[in-house]
Amino acid sequence: PSVVAVNGRTGQIVAVGDEAKKMVGRTPAHITATRPLSNGIISDFEVTEKMLRYFIEKALGSGRSFLIRPRVVVGIPLGVTEVERKAVEDALISAGASEVFLIEQPLAAALGARLPVEESVGTLVVDIGGGTTDIAVIALGGIVTARSLQIAGDELNRNIVQYARDHFNLALGERNAEHVKIRIGTAAPPAEPMEMPMRGRDIISGLPKEVIVSDVKIREAMHRSVRAIVEGVKATLEATPAELVADIYERGMVLTGGGALLKGLDEVLAEATGVHVRIAEDPLTCVVRGTGLLLDNTDLLREAQVPSARAGSR
Repeated sequence: PSVVAVNGRTGQIVAVGDEAKKMVGRTPAHITATRPLSNGIISDFEVTEKMLRYFIEKALGSGRSFLIRPRVVVGIPLGVTEVERKAVEDALISAGASEVFLIEQPLAAALGARLPVEESVGTLVVDIGGGTTDIAVIALGGIVTARSLQIAGDELNRNIVQYARDHFNLALGERNAEHVKIRIGTAAPPAEPMEMPMRGRDIISGLPKEVIVSDVKIREAMHRSVRAIVEGVKATLEATPAELVADIYERGMVLTGGGALLKGLDEVLAEATGVHVRIAEDPLTCVVRGTGLLLDNTDLLREAQVPSARAGSR
């Protein structure tokens, strides 16, 4: 997770990723756990740079990070502006990269899912991350038609937080909402009903409160966002050339990203589009595995990379 815990007194990073995410809403006054990325875009440049430097040092070993300036491939959401692209490149160069290649996330996800992106057949990838859902039809190593939605895993968490507030007068933390989503969140009715306790603060009394929620309630909370993702996939298919749609009908679509793990989402998409849906193996790591494969395939990397905003700004 793109979460960083920073000590406000020293400016030092206390934790990054899973460890920092566990601290959200639980830190003392001098430690702040923040998300330096919002909807896939840098919202806090300084913290993002520190986070990237931490990752580079962890990959190289802190003793060697001063000696080696690595080449870095980074996945970005579809449709980011030139200013947003430049911010990503600048942050990575400041964090210690020698060269930065920007790749659109659905293309990286397709590579990570071992799809034949360089062939002339059409492939439909739906990459549901934390901040954005990127839907793309890929052929001959490039994106033919695509759509990006600012509705993804984080928005589903916020849906549950809002539902708890509106229906139960319960102030629920986003981390707890995510736990509920993972445990009993579904896009389609499951074979067996599910329920679990949801704990937070009573908005009226200010005291701790627990309510038992069912999968039906959580599905109702997320319904509008799930429907928006389905409509986005349908709109992308409608804008796709007929030859590629025929390929997709034959080969199906692939779900990647953490949002692909939402139970029943593949069923809902298949029913709405008439296209077979499969979830990629280990969907959480598809994008990063794809960027790794691109580092080993220089020709495809040069062909697929998004033009550098830094070069254009000189």
